[in-house]
Order: sequence, then structure tokens, then C-alpha cells
Amino acid sequence: MTDKIIPVIMAGGKGTRLWPLSRASAPKQFIQFTDDLSLFQKTLERISDSSHYEAPVVITNEDFRFLVAEQARELDIKLSGVLLEPTARNTAPAVAAAAAFVMKKFGDDAIIQVLASDHEIVSGESYQEAIDIAFKTAKAGKLVTFGIMPTEAATGYGYIEVGKDLGDGAKAVKRFVEKPDADKAAAMLGAGGFLWNSGIFMFGAAQVLSEMQKYAPAVADAAAASVAKAQNDLDFVRLDAEAFSKATDISIDYAIMEKTANAAVVPSSFSWSDMGSWDAVWKLGKQDIDGNVALGNATVVNTRNSLVMSRTSHLAVQGLDGVAVIASEDAVYVGKLDESQSVGSLVKLLGSTKGTAALTQTHPTSYRPWGGYTSILNGDRFQVKRLFVTPGKKLSLQKHHHRSEHWICVKGTAEVTVGDEIKIVRENESVYIPQGEVHRLANPGKIMLEMIEVQTGSYLGEDDIIRIVDEFGRG
Repeated sequence: MTDKIIPVIMAGGKGTRLWPLSRASAPKQFIQFTDDLSLFQKTLERISDSSHYEAPVVITNEDFRFLVAEQARELDIKLSGVLLEPTARNTAPAVAAAAAFVMKKFGDDAIIQVLASDHEIVSGESYQEAIDIAFKTAKAGKLVTFGIMPTEAATGYGYIEVGKDLGDGAKAVKRFVEKPDADKAAAMLGAGGFLWNSGIFMFGAAQVLSEMQKYAPAVADAAAASVAKAQNDLDFVRLDAEAFSKATDISIDYAIMEKTANAAVVPSSFSWSDMGSWDAVWKLGKQDIDGNVALGNATVVNTRNSLVMSRTSHLAVQGLDGVAVIASEDAVYVGKLDESQSVGSLVKLLGSTKGTAALTQTHPTSYRPWGGYTSILNGDRFQVKRLFVTPGKKLSLQKHHHRSEHWICVKGTAEVTVGDEIKIVRENESVYIPQGEVHRLANPGKIMLEMIEVQTGSYLGEDDIIRIVDEFGRG
């Protein structure tokens, strides 16, 4: 039993609309855009007030589990649980499984707030006021969604038409409206009584499961069974795959919110964006006198109302207006800002072509439970990578059948196991790993360890790793 809100953060999406920075293996919720925190970390910060919130529950998937854990650790924020979806089944099964888990952990009267991990929100006084209204309304048995006061006739959001007054600042939901075209959006804005659908919810865990049982019983039953049969794995909870796979692939809006008689909306004036396009990033960025947002290694000349970002080589843009120019390590996107909602269709085209499909899936930088690596250079029988290892973490004890490795320490101190010997390798020192030799890399220090790794051999694929001992449970 608790009088606090239990946040449930949805962090399993593989968004592509912010390509080339956001990709399937490292989507937008885990990326830093306009400052030093990722969108997921900003979500964690918003619910870190222990006087209002319990420690959050995060629902994600196998691929992102260590990103979730590491980004929470960086902020020193404890989690009540990390639920791993065995397969993608949209938001209704995810919410149902989280609600069942919360009831098991906190009791039948628990109130949960469902949050997307990839939204940009300014959590000032108006935000807290909306949370307080939603909490009262949810305790009264309503399924609450947050409706954002529209500031423009946006076509990238769904809308909610407001119904009768329910008291305490909440309104009944009259109907949900799909993402409109420009004319319909302008008509709704002119008529008034319509709000943007934020995708943020608050309701009793037992209440939402009861409604789910009424309107989407297959989802409710599958979610309950997946939690009942779940297995703990390190700090994660693996939902039962067979049970979860029986859930219908459906959003919570379609499953219950559009059908229930208990839907309520809290009209909210806080600043909100679903960060669903480069246009949204531009609007939230700090604009110069000409309306430009330049982030990272970027210079703009005689350019107006544009977004220019580069994480790697320097990007110079001259003589353009209303464009997005985004450079990652291995791809550059150039397009009109007002057409950036359609980047997803471009990514589908790239994904359907053999030569470019990999660009939609992985970054040159890959994240692992111990840190990660960036691919720097590939050639015939050699490969160069930058390894980064989090303080206190270590790679698996492993060997390779087809390659040898040279490690050069460029930052921090490394503890290197080679065969039966353990060596300390400091900055500007190196070590050689012969082909077939058992080895391990660890960071015993307090700062990030960075190594340059040069691989040589007949085969350099990631599947040539024979793990002997691994603290993360990988085979």
C-alpha cells in the first residue's frame, strides 16, 4: 500500500523519425539532443521527487536493458523494476503487464502514471498542478489522460475533444481524434474544445486491469500470466514469452481509452513535445537571431530557420532556409524542416535496400552492459575500434578463434587479463592479445576507461566471441 504515484516508463520503442541519430539499436529515448541528458534520463528526473513518487518501473526490451540500467545509474536513481518484453506488442499489453507487476509489488490500490520515455516536458508549476488533478481523479476511479493545450494546428499529434466538467479541473473525454490533415487541425483549433493527446496516463492499477478485462480480455489475461510466470535475471524481470505472445498487438487508446465510460482528461498548459520530428527538436532548441539551432560541430552562414547538428566531423551550412541537416558518424540527412514528419518513410526505403539497410539498424557506436565501442576504421583483415568501459565494469572472460587484438590505453587505467597473467595498463601503454588466448578487460578506476583496439585476423565478426565467464549472463 502506498499514497505515492508509481511511475511506469515505457522505454521499448525503436523510433526512426529522428534518423540518422535515432536507430533501432539506440533509439531517440536514449540519445542526448539539446543538452547533456537523454530523453529517458529527463523522464527519470521528472519523477525523482520521493515525496510524490515511488521508484519507477521501466518496461523495455532485451536490447535496451543495460542502457536503461546504466542511464539510471548515472543519475543515481533507483528503479522498482525493469520489465523485459519478450516481443513487441504495443502499449496496451505493456501497460497491463506493468499494472499487474505494480499490484503485486505495491498492492491493489496503487496509482500508476504511464510515461513515454522520449517526450520533452518542462516540469514547472503547471505540470505539478496537472499531476495533482490527475491523481485525485484517478483515485476517484477514472482513467486519466493528459491533454495539452494546442499552440498550433499540428498534424503530427492526435487530439482529444473535451466533454463535460468532472470537477477539480478534470473533464470527461468526448472522443479521440486521429492525427488530422492540416485543414481539419485548423478547424479544431478554431472551434476550441480540442487538446493534443499527450500519451501520458494516470489510473489505478486495478482499475485499468478491470477495464482491460472488459474490453481487451486477451491482453489482460496474457499480461497477468506473463507476470505470474516471470523470471528474475540479475536486476531485470523477464516476462514469460509464451504467455506474453498471446496478447493482442494493440495500443492502450484503441484497447480501452476509446471504449471506456470512465475516461477523463486533464487540460494541461505545460510545455510538451513528443520529439517526433526534427522540426520538434528545432522548436525546442536555443535559436540564434536568424532562427537557427546549431548543435555540436556546426557552423551556419547566411542561413535562416534551420537545424544543423553534427556529432562527428564539422558541418558547415551556407545560404539555406528552413532545412534540417543532421550528421551522425556514418550518415547525413538533409531535408526541409516542414517535411520532417516524413523521415520515417525515408528510413523504410533505406531499410528495404541491401546496401543501406544496416544504416537504419545500428550505429557505429554500439552499447554494451559494460560500456560500448565505436567502429573507427575497417579494412581487409583489420579493424580499429574505440572501447569505453564504465568504472567498476568488466568485459566477459573470452577468447577468439580467428583474430588477435592490440589494446592501447588512451584514458584511465585498465586491468587486463591475458591467460594466467593480470596486468595494469595505464595511459599510453599497450598490450597484445594473441589469437586464441583467454583474456579480459576491466576498469578498476573511477573514470571512464578508453582503449583503442586494433583487431587483425581472417574473420572479425562479433560472433567470434567465446565467452567463458560473463557477469551479465550472456552465453
